[in-house]
Amino acid sequence: MTPMTALAFPDLAACAWFLSAWIVYSIVIEKSAKGRTSLNALMNGYRDEWMERLLERDMRMVDAQVTAALQNGTAFFASTSLIAIGGALTLLRSSDEIIMTVMPLLPFGTTPSRGLWDLKMMGLIIIFVYAFFKFAWSYRLFNYFAIMVGAAPLPAEKDTPAAQIFAHRAARLCADAGRHFNRGQRAFFFALGYLGWFLGPIPFALSTAGILIVMWQRQFASDARKAFETDIAEPMAATTKQRSLKPSPSRRR
Repeated sequence: MTPMTALAFPDLAACAWFLSAWIVYSIVIEKSAKGRTSLNALMNGYRDEWMERLLERDMRMVDAQVTAALQNGTAFFASTSLIAIGGALTLLRSSDEIIMTVMPLLPFGTTPSRGLWDLKMMGLIIIFVYAFFKFAWSYRLFNYFAIMVGAAPLPAEKDTPAAQIFAHRAARLCADAGRHFNRGQRAFFFALGYLGWFLGPIPFALSTAGILIVMWQRQFASDARKAFETDIAEPMAATTKQRSLKPSPSRRR
């Protein structure tokens, strides 16, 4: 029996749901009008503002430190992707005895055929390989961005057309690096949902839905996203006023 013939209809339906959820979510986040209100999209505006502020500074050590932090974070995830690929390859080459012994012990676990096991592991490997390429390219783009930070015009030239073009070009390069990083991180999240397939098609569909809900909530309804709401200034002003009216410890005495 080949891997493809080992797939029953519930497995095919769960796989179709998984791929559809990933593709549609990516399109909504990156291409739609709704995506322009996401947390990722809002940060792109701050990249432009960052480059404008960079042109005004004589000492740019802070900018170099932020750039290094972005590079280090991307390098960490790229290395993690390679580790995940190695672990998945090890499971792919695992013996039938391990599969037959371990899988039935898991909650809702069933003993898969060798062909179905290989197919599931190959799918997981493909996801991690995709994530590695995204993180690796993001790291490279952040390297290019670091070079541009070092080549930024002097503060005396900040109002020239060339300096403004440079600022927007650097911000766009930084945004592109962030976009590829987000795609790699998205692959990691969906890989967690993909693990549900090892328990069966129904857990696979449920875990995919759970990952989708979590990512959507973080982009559009999280506390971090609410920090960018336009009416946040009013509660902050009220809090500041309450603190100013609160008697100090010296007055209490």
